[in-house]
Amino acid sequence: MNVLTGSADNSCRLWDCETGKQLALLNTNSAVRTCGFDFSGNIIMFSTDKQMGYQCYLNFFDLRDPQQIEDNQPYLSIPCNDAKITSAVWGPLGEFVNAGHENGEINQFSAKSGEILKKAKEHSRQINDIQTSVDLTMFISASKDNTAKLFDSTSLEHIKTFKTERPVNSAAISPIMDHVVMGGGQEAMEVTTTSTRIGKFEARFFHAAYEEEFGRVKGHFGPINCVAFHPDGKSYSSGGEDGYVRIHYFDPQYFDFELEA
Repeated sequence: MNVLTGSADNSCRLWDCETGKQLALLNTNSAVRTCGFDFSGNIIMFSTDKQMGYQCYLNFFDLRDPQQIEDNQPYLSIPCNDAKITSAVWGPLGEFVNAGHENGEINQFSAKSGEILKKAKEHSRQINDIQTSVDLTMFISASKDNTAKLFDSTSLEHIKTFKTERPVNSAAISPIMDHVVMGGGQEAMEVTTTSTRIGKFEARFFHAAYEEEFGRVKGHFGPINCVAFHPDGKSYSSGGEDGYVRIHYFDPQYFDFELEA
């Protein structure tokens, strides 16, 4: 089992999960914003930030070719001149990457040619997070425009919208239920000016088909930056600006819950 990390220390690193040993180090000119393995685990992609005079790039490496790693030379490097990539995920068969940008656009980049295969402009502000469904056929995007949206991974067709009153920093799709969870809050710098009692920092649950909110979970006293479901769908975790990761296990009645249509 390997894990891939990207950091503002201008590097993307591959690690062995069991031993903690570093397997590969890829140095970059600017901060690494997002990274991921394709479904085979052989190809990695990562995007770099537009900063310090450097362009935003989406880079692809084949881990089966040690020379690429040794030379720090991706087999494909795509410049993103207009708006930097803020989040990206692989498509179902490793043929393309769906990337969200700071201007709210979603672009589908071919992992072979680097060309843009499809575009979607459903969000009006920056996309903060993109997460896929367990079978990779759909993904959910979380945006500063106070919404999360569900898309078809291949066609980029917009399927559903989940509305809130605040920026959405992260959203995830349940692997076993027709549910999505979203976390957010205000910008970190605005937090000190509001009362924590107002309850801006709840994780919010929506029904994926009906777009209806059916539950909220309190706990964090700062904006939620990331949410994720456990692969078995029986719990979820959230990480917040308050410095805590909270793991929540669902009650039995959660699994029997039916939304009144």
